[in-house]
Amino acid sequence: MPNSVAPISSSNWRDFPPLELDTILTVALRHFAERGYHATTVRAMARDVGVTIPALYYHYDNKQHVLVALLDYSLTIVEQKVEASVDEAGDDPRAQLVHFTEALSLYMAHYRELAFLDSEIRSLEGENRQIYEERRDRIELKLRSIIQRGQEQGCFSTYASPTDISRALLSAIQGIAGWFCADGPDSPEAVAQKYARLALALADAKDRNL
Repeated sequence: MPNSVAPISSSNWRDFPPLELDTILTVALRHFAERGYHATTVRAMARDVGVTIPALYYHYDNKQHVLVALLDYSLTIVEQKVEASVDEAGDDPRAQLVHFTEALSLYMAHYRELAFLDSEIRSLEGENRQIYEERRDRIELKLRSIIQRGQEQGCFSTYASPTDISRALLSAIQGIAGWFCADGPDSPEAVAQKYARLALALADAKDRNL
């Protein structure tokens, strides 16, 4: 089975320190991002790590377990950031929506390669895929619940269902990983604020000021 990976050490949901990955996962992440999971070979990973294939297998049973370890690490960060951001917002659905959106947008911008790896869910096998999808669905459910409570309290209009709004917003946020550039005109924080405004617009919030 894959090694467990320690979650990031920062307790501030707005803080995104360097990823804490072992050498094998660091190399694998680069290969998966550049070539894709199926085009990446264990031989190539072992070569770039500087170990033999048996030595790599000592730490991870196979390539699938390397992918599972990376995706588990990715979702753990997202879960931590989202939970902390929503908790900080208190009971206000509008503030919760803003914080949720900012936390996820910051993650997509700061950890682009790790976030982009979500597209490799198609490469997960059997129970691995089921577990990952269930965890990802719980994140969507949290967002949907925030929007639903906002509609019930009159913070957001009911022109569209919470499901439709949450899916549209999550799709937009996930796109950040595909286009964001650290050398571009906007910082991760600026992008997060833009997407928070987008979230309020999608929810048709009465108050759209940040």
